[in-house]
Amino acid sequence: MSPNLPDQLDPWRMVNQRRVFEGAVPLSKLTRLSSLLTDTEGEVRYTLAFDTDTLRVPHAAISMTAELPLECQRTLQRFLLPVQVEQRVALIRDEAEEDALPPGYEAQLVEHDALDPLALLEDELILAVPAVPVMPGTDEMSADWLPEAEVVEATNPFAALKALKKEI
Repeated sequence: MSPNLPDQLDPWRMVNQRRVFEGAVPLSKLTRLSSLLTDTEGEVRYTLAFDTDTLRVPHAAISMTAELPLECQRTLQRFLLPVQVEQRVALIRDEAEEDALPPGYEAQLVEHDALDPLALLEDELILAVPAVPVMPGTDEMSADWLPEAEVVEATNPFAALKALKKEI
């Protein structure tokens, strides 16, 4: 982990001080994200800035860039997916506060006045991973695949009745 990013922090104090953390984290430190990746080579460059907006909403502005090693589901080859995340996360103490947030904010419930900044960054990266990773530039698969007539005939449950009808 970056020496600049603590394991736990008090988000309210960070907001009051308008603290900014910048650095890089190896992908190997993001254990939940690593289960979605083919390997953990590389790093994530981040900026995490705590502040309040004009409506006095305490938030953390997250900016990250990374190249995530994924497996293409068409070719089964490893490729690097460039990811750039820009997100504002509103810090709330109670779930009821989420309804009052202005548009454009994600909500982060802060319990016991402690926040794990690495987990916050990792959550946003997990959301950036596509459900079905596909390497850019690969040929599309035909969606109009139809089974052969023999296969349809063999799977038809009434095929046996049709054969009996011909015998009669």
